[in-house]
Amino acid sequence: MTWNEKFLELFRRCLSAYQGGNDDFMSYYSEGDLSFLAGIGCKPRELFDFVEDLADEGVPAESTALLIASVRRDYFLVIQNRETSSVEVTRQDLPSFGEEFDDIAYLPRIIAKATAKLRGELHPEIMFSCGGDRKFLRENGDIHPADFLRHIWSSDGDPQKMADFVRQSGS
Repeated sequence: MTWNEKFLELFRRCLSAYQGGNDDFMSYYSEGDLSFLAGIGCKPRELFDFVEDLADEGVPAESTALLIASVRRDYFLVIQNRETSSVEVTRQDLPSFGEEFDDIAYLPRIIAKATAKLRGELHPEIMFSCGGDRKFLRENGDIHPADFLRHIWSSDGDPQKMADFVRQSGS
């Protein structure tokens, strides 16, 4: 089984458990599941956040969760050489919702979140591609969150390059 098939099988199993009334997401995972997630640079809570949002809000699709996990996995394997970061970005570390860069509101916050997601540094209570992120991406050219992550990676988080990317996406 390839990693993406295993990811989707686990995603669907977790979705079924959540829809069945189990919201103790740590009970969803076997030791093998936890090892698999660690091997692709995914934290158990990250997978659960996508499961919960899909069940409760109808978005993002499982394919979106897979594509985001794919970008994170690639970065984890290629750039981090399977080494997890010891840094953890908390809510207090993020720019506020109203902060702007180059007259684009929310851009500093989503750049910080995406950068931390890429590096595996988001505190478990923070989700990249949450409702606020999805709203920003939708309103600025319907940018796919995995594409945004890939641009964060290729731009090394440069806010001007990201502002240019967002503007080009919206035109």
